[in-house]
Amino acid sequence: MLRADLEAPRKQPHTVKRIFERLLDEHGAVDTSYPMVRAYVTVRRPEIRVGAGRWPVEAFVPQTHTHLPGAQAEVDFGDVTVRLGGELVVCYLFAFRLPCSGKAVHRIFTSSGQEAFFEGHVHALNTLGGVPTGKVRYDSLRATVSQVLGFSRQRVEAERWVVFRSHYGLNALYRQPGIRGAHEKGGVEGQIGWFRRNHPVPVPDVTTIAKLNEMIDQWDLQDEVRRIRSRPRTVGQCFAAEQPLLAVLPDEPFETGWLFTPRVDRYSQICVRTNRYSVPVRLIGRTVRAKLHASELVVYNSREEVARHERLIEKSGTRPELDHYLEALIRKPGALPGATALDQARAGAERCSFTPRGSGRDGS
Repeated sequence: MLRADLEAPRKQPHTVKRIFERLLDEHGAVDTSYPMVRAYVTVRRPEIRVGAGRWPVEAFVPQTHTHLPGAQAEVDFGDVTVRLGGELVVCYLFAFRLPCSGKAVHRIFTSSGQEAFFEGHVHALNTLGGVPTGKVRYDSLRATVSQVLGFSRQRVEAERWVVFRSHYGLNALYRQPGIRGAHEKGGVEGQIGWFRRNHPVPVPDVTTIAKLNEMIDQWDLQDEVRRIRSRPRTVGQCFAAEQPLLAVLPDEPFETGWLFTPRVDRYSQICVRTNRYSVPVRLIGRTVRAKLHASELVVYNSREEVARHERLIEKSGTRPELDHYLEALIRKPGALPGATALDQARAGAERCSFTPRGSGRDGS
């Protein structure tokens, strides 16, 4: 059984209990006790693994200076549930942590796409007031990596990510795939778990993501007074000594949003990433510029901002705004009672999951 475990899936080896049960059921070993089996497996399993050329446990090398101040950072996403507009929604908690001081910056988004990944970095680096000079550890997220080359650290990076990290001078280090690299960024993973257990409990009830992020900024400030394990100084005191060692931020900001150039349809709406958003009716038939950010969509006609919407979470949804249709409703008052924008305004809904059907000439 122990030899068979060498070829078994990593998460499905025999436990001592399962071995004991098979000995009773398949071999009639009624004179064998569970402590006897446990003592045997404890000794024999490592011997079998060594005999097969496999280390029984992972070896670690002691380090004198594990984390140099201002040099290293860890980044990760974690799930967190919030009550947004009266509904329970699973959001994504971005965390950027300096392991030397333990200082961490968090941000919540409704998606974990590349826009959220970039915006989380921009917020964290601006909050920290600098850029780490050494390695920043990452998982192989879709926002950063387009292909993993075997069981190594080599990656084919996403083109826009290369531009972003070059702009800020970030030196990315991707952890090893699978269980071999599970320990390489345990600090930020543990930080996300600690943050999730200590702050968004009970589940926050907010109307917008912006208000929730204001709360998170306050929680990050409060965490500066805590001590990590037996460290003699607080997180804030350690970060005060580490911050001057960070590299200087670039002078020019980086545009994190995605640019689209959709055409306004006859319902005075544009389609961005399967979702539809309204714009003023005077723009029907025109091509506009839309910048999609992690939490909002901003629409421009030439250089003029004509609409700003909270980003829809679900797919194939519609977000109409009543003000965008006022000019048309003056000419077609009969369309007002059944207008989708009016229904949404009355209900105070945060999202609308259907697309309005076409109307007749009378607007009904």
